[in-house]
Amino acid sequence: MERSSLIEMNNVGIVVENLDDAISFFREIGLTLEGKGIVEGEWAGRVTGLLDQQVEVAMMVTPDGHSRLELSRFIRPEPISDHRNAPVNSLGYLRVMFRVDHLDELVTRLVRNGATLEGEIVQYEDVYRLCYIRGPERLLIGLAEKI
Repeated sequence: MERSSLIEMNNVGIVVENLDDAISFFREIGLTLEGKGIVEGEWAGRVTGLLDQQVEVAMMVTPDGHSRLELSRFIRPEPISDHRNAPVNSLGYLRVMFRVDHLDELVTRLVRNGATLEGEIVQYEDVYRLCYIRGPERLLIGLAEKI
């Protein structure tokens, strides 16, 4: 049997309550909506282990076309836990980080649209300026500007 090798990272998935708000937020950062639809059926439930599921999904793509963010709103079954208010040192998936330009302008725009700055914008050596923000539904997002 031939040994498997990694080809690419396809996407990162985030479960949300309000898909339209999440799409608007990630559009503001600079992602583009690649597609939106309903995922359901026996095959989908077999993949996730949830069996009878119905999920509204939106795929967002970065400007370079290499990275995707899959936003999912579960219709059936309903979400059973909520990790959105977990602090940054919690176990499990934490956040998605995007490299951006004009960090200050973007943070100002996102805050004006309801996001909150988690700490402050800091500089890491002479390499990056970065921060964490909380977007819609308290999703933790990292933003980094290369110096």
